[in-house]
Amino acid sequence: MGKLRTNIVVLALLIIAMPLQAKKVKKTVADLWPDGTEIGQWFKEKDKIDITTLGKQYVITDYGVKQDSTLLQTEAIQAVIDKAAKDGGGVIVVPKGTFLSGALFFKQGTHLHLDEGGTIKGVDYIRWYPVKDSRMEGQNLKYFAALINAEGLNGFTITGKGTINGNGERFWREFWIRRQYNRQCTNLEAMRPRLVFIRDCNDVRIEDVHLINSAFWTCHLYKCNRVKILDTYFFAPHEPADAKAPSSDAIDIDVCEDVLVDGCYLSVNDDAIAIKGGKGTWADKDPNNGMNRNVLIQNCHYGFVHGCLTLGSESVHDYNIVLRNIEVEGASRVLWLKMRPDTPQHYEYVTVENIKGSAASVLVVRPWTQFFKPGDRTDMPLSTCNNIKLKNLDMKCRTFFDVGASDKYQLKDFIFEDLNIEASKDKSFDQSIINGCTVKNVEIK
Repeated sequence: MGKLRTNIVVLALLIIAMPLQAKKVKKTVADLWPDGTEIGQWFKEKDKIDITTLGKQYVITDYGVKQDSTLLQTEAIQAVIDKAAKDGGGVIVVPKGTFLSGALFFKQGTHLHLDEGGTIKGVDYIRWYPVKDSRMEGQNLKYFAALINAEGLNGFTITGKGTINGNGERFWREFWIRRQYNRQCTNLEAMRPRLVFIRDCNDVRIEDVHLINSAFWTCHLYKCNRVKILDTYFFAPHEPADAKAPSSDAIDIDVCEDVLVDGCYLSVNDDAIAIKGGKGTWADKDPNNGMNRNVLIQNCHYGFVHGCLTLGSESVHDYNIVLRNIEVEGASRVLWLKMRPDTPQHYEYVTVENIKGSAASVLVVRPWTQFFKPGDRTDMPLSTCNNIKLKNLDMKCRTFFDVGASDKYQLKDFIFEDLNIEASKDKSFDQSIINGCTVKNVEIK
């Protein structure tokens, strides 16, 4: 009897332990990148920065910066940053109020915190943004500094519920006037500063802030690793016609690895998330260019944008890119793969899933020929989009499948699964354009 009781107890313990063991080894789809590798723990950690752990707090008004929204105080604010860096680092705190500034340059060990109601407002004259070695539109060149600049820093943070306001209206209006005079006027010729430029930095955090009214791109990340952008508000107007914000991309991810964008609101007059990395016939041979790898965008809400997730127009190789758990209101496109005929491009392992809302188009794959310059290259690689998945979409749109064939690129191994699409204009779905097209439970009505 005692032996029987012992066996029953052992059996009961095994039954209890079995689901616990299974839970330890089981990997769900949500835990995996599109290539099947595991999404690491780093992407699941979203605790906010405690600025008291970052060193001494330097409230700018305690160091000579005046509470006067009409007074340009670039040098005074920069002096606080320089002092903090010299003294071993700390947090530059912007208290309640509006502080007008030109380009500011953060240094190792310094951070930016904006109290609720605190605003850094960009001065709207380009001469306050010095020309420096920079990166713009897929090329390294001399260009104007951004309002907020960080280069070569480890652990740089921008936090708080305040605002960085690019004050871009003067720049926007002048851009559209130039376009009336010269239809071929490029962004670079228009001379506009970005809002935030972060270059060659590791372990970057941007949390809770409002990034608004950028004169040009809003937040540009170049050659950065381990970047988290959490609960951040991005906005630039898309109307009226003579004062909408041209090329006001919310986030430009340019040759970066391990990027998390979570819980953000994005509404700008261009692409919300633009994956970049280089352009030109020899772009794949230029060491300044390169791959974007492991980018996760989730739990975000989109207002008006040209593309929720756009690969290109300056991209060489993008790998493991995920857009998921998104609400969309009135975007032009959900997934936009811009294919430059003058650039060798490879977009692979891209997943778009759990999307609800409305957009003009859901999937767009077309040649992108704005301002392109084909060169003479006999071994030009054929561009490729492969292992692209759209899953669990519930969308209202005009056109679901806006995809064109080209002798400059190939499309292969696309998956369309669990899609409920209401297309008011074009219900066509030409699967023959794709080599290896898997379709499961797709309704286009």
